[in-house]
Amino acid sequence: MEHSSSCDFNTAGSGGLTKRFKESAAGLGVVLTDEQLQNFQRYYQELDLWNSRFNLVASTESAEEVFVKHFLDSLTLVPFLPLPDGRLLDIGTGGGFPGIPLKIAIPGLKVTLLEASRKKVSFLKSLCRILKLEGMSILQERLESLLKEESSRDCFDMVVSRAALKLPQYLQAAGGLVSPSGSIFAMKGANYRTELDDVSDILTDWNLVLTDVHTLTLPRGGDFRAILIFKKLQTHLTFRGPAATRI
Repeated sequence: MEHSSSCDFNTAGSGGLTKRFKESAAGLGVVLTDEQLQNFQRYYQELDLWNSRFNLVASTESAEEVFVKHFLDSLTLVPFLPLPDGRLLDIGTGGGFPGIPLKIAIPGLKVTLLEASRKKVSFLKSLCRILKLEGMSILQERLESLLKEESSRDCFDMVVSRAALKLPQYLQAAGGLVSPSGSIFAMKGANYRTELDDVSDILTDWNLVLTDVHTLTLPRGGDFRAILIFKKLQTHLTFRGPAATRI
């Protein structure tokens, strides 16, 4: 079953970048308050301030590209997150994507950001203080180390990553961190079918099942995105087929 909607970031209104971002988010079903929009503006300002030293986003990206390719892209997960007050782990968060945009949009989430780079962790801690985000945990740690910690096993209701790892490595790791009833979200590009083929025969070895695929196209550049949702096998869910969304 396929679902589609449309929102053109370039022509969504004449009120400037923030208004276009708000309307594009609404096209995803994400309603942002003025306070939340101000947080995204502050987020961009901090990215711009720190980026020359820490390489958080591409130096050639304009403000509009950051709002679309990073903020709006992160928000595409919002309609599919099952627990607005659940524990969410963002693996390889980098500049905070998608974890911090998700936290801004859903304040009740308990978000853990995993990032190995000391410099990027410094940025993330500073940003969370500036935005006054509560219920945040920032770990300067490699994924391999986190997997060895007993307290982190089967701990998170939701595990997300924005293409930080190849799908096989990501799923094998996330399967050990997500709770028995939790969900794993993989954010992929146009080659997602090839990556799914690479894991189709070994998902059961990791006690995982693919339950949903949602595809969409980001405004402005038309970048393709696929959101892959996995669960542990004991939840007895089956894949319902791909659903397409166009924003």
